[in-house]
Amino acid sequence: MSPVLEFESKSVEEAVQKASQTLNIPPNKLTHDIISYGSTGIFGLVGSKKAKIRVVVPDDVEEEIADTAATGLEEDCGEAMAIVDEAFGKQMAAGVSEENIALGKEVLQKIVDFISTDASISVSHNDGKLVYEVSGGKTAVLIGKRGQTLEAMQYLVEKIINKQNEQRVRVEVDIAGYLQAQRDRLEKLALRLSEKVKKTGKPVTAGQFNAHDRRIMHIALKEDREVRTHSVGEGYYRKLKIYPKRKRKKNPS
Repeated sequence: MSPVLEFESKSVEEAVQKASQTLNIPPNKLTHDIISYGSTGIFGLVGSKKAKIRVVVPDDVEEEIADTAATGLEEDCGEAMAIVDEAFGKQMAAGVSEENIALGKEVLQKIVDFISTDASISVSHNDGKLVYEVSGGKTAVLIGKRGQTLEAMQYLVEKIINKQNEQRVRVEVDIAGYLQAQRDRLEKLALRLSEKVKKTGKPVTAGQFNAHDRRIMHIALKEDREVRTHSVGEGYYRKLKIYPKRKRKKNPS
């Protein structure tokens, strides 16, 4: 799936220009939807709203994004490397270099800075993943609807790091603990719906969820012997259906 990012500014034209500069893609190559045209409010002072667009990064320029970002940031990696925690040095043998860690951080910081201000990034290693945690800034805007902006940033950073790395590295970008909170919420939802299925004996449908969120719910109910789960629909966002398992009848002796 091509990444999707949301950008806002005083006008649609300025939002398009911001997206063009952020992604290093000419405006005529951007595929975007207008979420809001914005408004000036009363006398331009009260109730004003920014214009907002949703941009889909074209497949044919994804590689170009990675190349451009990597090349333009190589010279700045030395300074960024000094910020990386020394304890992380023990993880270098896992297949990712300090240079690539710093490169990912620098790329993410530049993307974040175009969307919001006063946001900082820390780096850690968790469960075999390279984790970039974004703190501060406009949290809701950085996460985006259904976490789409966050997901797109993670996609781009992972793409860039793995283009520079010999071994594939799993990358996770989180904002103010959103991913763990979302994981907890989805697990609770799955358990609550499974109890309803057990009580009524009828299937329940929930959604729509992206592949990552559906997987969390599938795993949450994987060990439950009374229900089963199945993704329903087509495309990236699908519904999750929970069915009661049929009880096997015992053979008469």
